[in-house]
Amino acid sequence: MTSATDTAPAPRAGRREWLGLAVLVLPTLLLAIDLTVLHLALPHLAADLRPSAAQQLWILDVYGFMVAGFLVTMGTLGDRVGRRRLLLIGAVCFGVASVLAAYSTGPGTLIVTRAVLGVAGATLMPSTLSLIRHMFPHDGQRRTAIAVWTAALMGGVALGPVLGGMILQWFWWGAVFLMGVPIMLVLLVAGPLLLPESRAPHAGRLDALSVVLSLPAVLAVVYALKAAASDGWGPTPGLVLAGGAGLGWLFVRRQRTLTDPLVDPALFRQRVFTVGLGSQLLGTICLSAFMLLFAQYLQLVRGFGPVESGVWMMPYALATVAGLLCTPAVAARLGDARAIAGGLLLAALGFTLLALTPIDAAPAWGVVSAVLIGLGAAPLMVLITALVIAQAPPEKSGSAASLAETGQELGAALGIATLGTVSTAVYRHAIDGGLPPGVPARAAEEAETSLASAASAAEGLPAGTADALMDAARDAFGTGISLVAAVAAALLLVLACATAYFLRTGDRSHHPRTAEDIGHRARPGGPTT
Repeated sequence: MTSATDTAPAPRAGRREWLGLAVLVLPTLLLAIDLTVLHLALPHLAADLRPSAAQQLWILDVYGFMVAGFLVTMGTLGDRVGRRRLLLIGAVCFGVASVLAAYSTGPGTLIVTRAVLGVAGATLMPSTLSLIRHMFPHDGQRRTAIAVWTAALMGGVALGPVLGGMILQWFWWGAVFLMGVPIMLVLLVAGPLLLPESRAPHAGRLDALSVVLSLPAVLAVVYALKAAASDGWGPTPGLVLAGGAGLGWLFVRRQRTLTDPLVDPALFRQRVFTVGLGSQLLGTICLSAFMLLFAQYLQLVRGFGPVESGVWMMPYALATVAGLLCTPAVAARLGDARAIAGGLLLAALGFTLLALTPIDAAPAWGVVSAVLIGLGAAPLMVLITALVIAQAPPEKSGSAASLAETGQELGAALGIATLGTVSTAVYRHAIDGGLPPGVPARAAEEAETSLASAASAAEGLPAGTADALMDAARDAFGTGISLVAAVAAALLLVLACATAYFLRTGDRSHHPRTAEDIGHRARPGGPTT
């Protein structure tokens, strides 16, 4: 029997909550910018600090590694100590680490401070999303808030190189870190005034062994995937990946025995929760591979510089943000499952167009494909996040948010390591039999590595031979893009069918439930309506 309380509409958020959302968007935007802002600053800090090649890679990657590794721990910690409290503590740490990074005197110091920035960032991301869950109990408003949050996240990734370039025109490389300080000051001042405190009412202790198992498990998997994407699959990435998977297995087994697990296995007994996370993971794999290949196409095939490539990629970024902001209205009319499946079909159409477009076609065709992909992927990113957060009971919202964000991190690494590796393998196979006569053996060996290496090998050759080599390399690269786009299109078609089928009964546009009802359904043995 369903009581009147169960069917009462959830309260709507007011002005304070929407102002609070604006406060939460600021650190989200900053965290996304920090993922890419160093791409243009690296040559400047390299000239100043003289890091080795390995140190340069760690300066770039350690931030993302720490964010991915600590998300699960910090999301659950926020449920226990308070999401707002953890958010403000993370803001202080992020601000201090930003100043220390800006004034680093050596590569080792910068690597350490970037690692601290990553740990602090891991406290901010799930805290912002779980606070949105509690500030916006009304389903439609929560979707709109998550759409704005996701648009800030995606926009920050696109804005990172642009802002980095602008700052470097006027200031030294350390200034790219200092822009985070005023944002964190705003959060520290406005957060206590506009953000509510929320925590699990009966939080248990944080299991230290679970933390010890989860951190190296995630770090090992992400590191192995990134290493494979950079240097190909070999013994080292394979062993690291196997080790991470083994630790992950031990982590899951321990969660099943704990009264207060770091990640509640009961969450995965819900079809919408599990299918949602899986769909998000697979969708992110396709998107991350596309971003990598599209950027390489603009710079290495079309010969555009970084700024011009950024201009050509702006339609994709704008289409993605527009799709994110329009998703709540589309879902209100069509329902979650239909909106997600329809978007995936649109993205699959974009990948199909990309697969059929010749490599020497006008770049506008690639932009059209990118716009379709950006628009089509938007419902998946917004609605899956909203469904995952809503399916978890309120006291587990931080843990659910961290799982959703960890899935995105793993999806991004998997996309580059799998589909990116497929593209590289196809390139090497295609160019192996397509090299023009007259290319020296050393240049041919270098050209068979990648398109970028082919461009380097062509620099020291006669004009005619160099042009013929680059034509063969571009054709081989185009073959790789076509195959990866075809694979992504097929994967998204299957994903569209799966989400339309498995998420249809979880579509809350047709089956409205209160947050309390969702929480009870999520608890093993809890009451149901």
